[in-house]
Amino acid sequence: MNETPTPAASALFEHVAAPAEAAAHFRGRLAVESDVSDVAAALAGPEPGFVLVDTRSDAAWAQGRVPGAIHLPGRRIAAEAAERIPAGTPVVVYCWGPGCNGATRAALEFALLGHPVKEMLGGFEYWVREGFVYETAEGLAQSPADALTNVAPAGLAGGPVVDPGIACAC
Repeated sequence: MNETPTPAASALFEHVAAPAEAAAHFRGRLAVESDVSDVAAALAGPEPGFVLVDTRSDAAWAQGRVPGAIHLPGRRIAAEAAERIPAGTPVVVYCWGPGCNGATRAALEFALLGHPVKEMLGGFEYWVREGFVYETAEGLAQSPADALTNVAPAGLAGGPVVDPGIACAC
């Protein structure tokens, strides 16, 4: 039987959480975060079970958005959410992309209003980069999937596709 050798100590692990603490941390993140592939899969079903909210500016919304999303910019959530989204309705929020914390701030606003909420990691940028259909004033559009963010149609490195419905290689 081959055993994996124990690696030498690394400075990277000088300060590391105990496995139980790490599990609690990552379980907590999964409770408040989702990725674009999981959101797309839920939206493709008969009833997603949440309202998708685009929290970007009016100009960003006009450039493109996830089909079915409602537009409610982050700074207007506290004033307008109650009239647009029934109390207690689960919400998924997104902003531009991973370099923006607008969705994080919006998620906090919805949580303070009593909504179960998740942030869509990657935002609109990764929605488009992963090749999902998006909406513009001219209608629906789609960009080819970025091979660095998604499994290419022929699979990674040209290999076979196990399930063409899977949008993430994770």
